[in-house]
Amino acid sequence: MKLLKSQIEQKTGSGWAALLPEEPEDMWHAYNLIQEHDLIRAKAVRRVSKTSDAGSTSSQRIALDLTITVTYTDFDVGSGQLHVSGRVATENEYVKIGQHHTLDLELNRKFTIEKAEGWDSVALGQLKEACDASRRAQLWAVVLGEGTANICMITEHQTILRQKIEIAVPRKRKGGVDGHTKGMDRFFSTTLSTLLRQMDLPNATTSPQEKTLPLLLASPGFVASAFLTYIKAEATRTTNKPLLALLPHITIAHSSSEHIHSLNEALSSPAITNKLSDTKFSRETALMDKFATMMRLDDGRAWYGPREVERAVDKGAVGRGGGVLLINNALFRAQNVGERRRWVRLVDRVRDVEGGEVRVLSEAHESGKRLEGLGNVAAILTFPLEGLDEDDLGYLLKIFNLLSDIRHASELDISLSLLNISIV
Repeated sequence: MKLLKSQIEQKTGSGWAALLPEEPEDMWHAYNLIQEHDLIRAKAVRRVSKTSDAGSTSSQRIALDLTITVTYTDFDVGSGQLHVSGRVATENEYVKIGQHHTLDLELNRKFTIEKAEGWDSVALGQLKEACDASRRAQLWAVVLGEGTANICMITEHQTILRQKIEIAVPRKRKGGVDGHTKGMDRFFSTTLSTLLRQMDLPNATTSPQEKTLPLLLASPGFVASAFLTYIKAEATRTTNKPLLALLPHITIAHSSSEHIHSLNEALSSPAITNKLSDTKFSRETALMDKFATMMRLDDGRAWYGPREVERAVDKGAVGRGGGVLLINNALFRAQNVGERRRWVRLVDRVRDVEGGEVRVLSEAHESGKRLEGLGNVAAILTFPLEGLDEDDLGYLLKIFNLLSDIRHASELDISLSLLNISIV
């Protein structure tokens, strides 16, 4: 994403930013930046009707700049298309204020965004990350079995299924013509040709700054190893230089199945985490693995859920010395402004006041999907705490037990009345 121009007041957060999405990943950043009630200005094509003096009506499509107040966003991960719907906020000769319109944000077409509630710390962080080209580490992965392959592109924020291949492969039979071997060769040939079309490997005309991205092959059994052997043989036979250059960047990993959901298991393997230790998604996967390990140990330093994590922060347990707040970016797209502010305040408090680490995970990534199952927010504490999951009634009962030691009943009645507790 290219930041063309911006005027954002640091103290108040008011202002706007003009952005130009240059690659599919930028559309994901735009989806996360745009919230309900924000003002979006972009080129649009709208059908306009005109009535002549004679009473005849004609319509034509006119290109114009439109500013809308966002009411709804729709993002298709597979195609990278982002549709932003809302009401027209600035009147012109063709469109009146309040009319509905949907802007189709596309690559290489600039748009301007003005935050309705101002640019808070999370929005500014998202803007900075979207425009930081140095953080776009990527990985290609193929999760495959006999006759089935899922080709995925993994960016810092998304796991995108680019192509699924299904080819019938005959079973192995004793004696006779080995149809299984021929079927697997046909399957490998189709998978490799599809993969090369998707990857668009660097060649002699490619910019020197573009590097060969690593490729992960994962499968149950030995299918991934057999596919790698096939790739090496094809690269040698065809003397395909880009394919030969790719060979050192290919890694084999085990997965429990050929389905895409087993990709997280492959990404967690030591071979992958060591090779890709400097990438964002690898660090987040490692943190989620660490959190899961601490949960199994049940040592009181791993908690999840909104109320539990907020209580841990209140007690100063998510701060310097190893405290980590894991929060899903889906929470920052809440339509309720108060709900979004709740999580922004939590992030600011952990990062700026407590001195802890904050990781905003992407819901479109494997680590974010794991966190979604834990209520979209979790924390690794600097010291163990117990009882964070007790409900409010449990806390009141503890207080009641303490108050029951008070000598005089009148003092107990007064204390209970202050807590608004009625004893039946």
